[in-house]
Amino acid sequence: MKPKFNIFSLFILFLLLFISCRKEEMELVRAPEEQVLMANSTLANLMQETAMNDGSNDNILDKANCFNIKLPITVTANGVEIGLNTEEDLSAVEYIFDTSDDDDDIVEIAFPVTIVLNDFTEVEINNLTELYSYAQNCNGENESDSDIECLDFQYPIEASVFNTSNELIETISIADDRQLYGFLKHIDQNDIVNVEFPIKVFLSDGAEITINDLNELKTAIEIYGNDCDEDDDYDYSDDDCDQCTKEELTSFLTNCNNWAVDKLERNNYDYNNYYDGYDFDFHEDGTISVYWSGNEADGTWSTSGSGNEMTVIIDIPDLPYCNNNWTLHEIQSYSGETRVDFRVDTVDRLRYVNNCN
Repeated sequence: MKPKFNIFSLFILFLLLFISCRKEEMELVRAPEEQVLMANSTLANLMQETAMNDGSNDNILDKANCFNIKLPITVTANGVEIGLNTEEDLSAVEYIFDTSDDDDDIVEIAFPVTIVLNDFTEVEINNLTELYSYAQNCNGENESDSDIECLDFQYPIEASVFNTSNELIETISIADDRQLYGFLKHIDQNDIVNVEFPIKVFLSDGAEITINDLNELKTAIEIYGNDCDEDDDYDYSDDDCDQCTKEELTSFLTNCNNWAVDKLERNNYDYNNYYDGYDFDFHEDGTISVYWSGNEADGTWSTSGSGNEMTVIIDIPDLPYCNNNWTLHEIQSYSGETRVDFRVDTVDRLRYVNNCN
């Protein structure tokens, strides 16, 4: 015999479901104040500015801080065609530009392309005139702008939204800056937003902070939001060694033999060809061996400091033009070739090159 399922049973089931839903809604409404995000609040605006699209990462292409060009695209840098598929590929343009200091660095973009504005709106651009038109709306080099680049969220971020006008509750998972920006943009006055904590944020120096409520998040953004150089300029070489370490430099120099000098300037005088045919070997014990035309010279090298403040002392008595207390300017690798570039102010320069893989 089939069991009876009468109207009373349906009523009880409906009542239980209703009570359960109302309980969940009341828990959300009664969530601690420090976990409820309000529309157009100071914190909501700070979060939106942190999630905003940073347009300065590809200034080597467009010289525009308020948008970037959506990849993949094809460009021609100083006559060399390059396919750019990821942001890391932008270093290839810089590598070509850095090959010589005596030419005009020109990048030609194959149109049409799509640009992504600060609010993640996408616009198709068909020619250089249109691109310049949008670039003119951006703030100039190192001018104050809205986006916060010194702090980043770790995703996903979970949140619950209860709308008091229609009594609908929704649980969402936010996967990236674009989704967070859009979510914050569309919160209205009838929404009660409960952010699930803890969440994590990353600082510009790579440090990770755990955030336990909205008050802590607001404090973190206010303290660290402007705690770095946002690099909103068009000098693509001014931060090349921000993250360089002694270990990285040592690995490059000692794992390859036969380094050659392809740039050498002392007191603004060009000695680029002075050491043609000389092979430089850097050893882990801090010694250098140099070979050329059946001859040999020996010296020492040492490092101290880190990042853009790393000093490299080279002392080869028989090769005086190499000797200096150099500052590591850049380490570049592209298309099987590696360059290690040392500078002292703007008057002295020594760059080694190697095809070792």
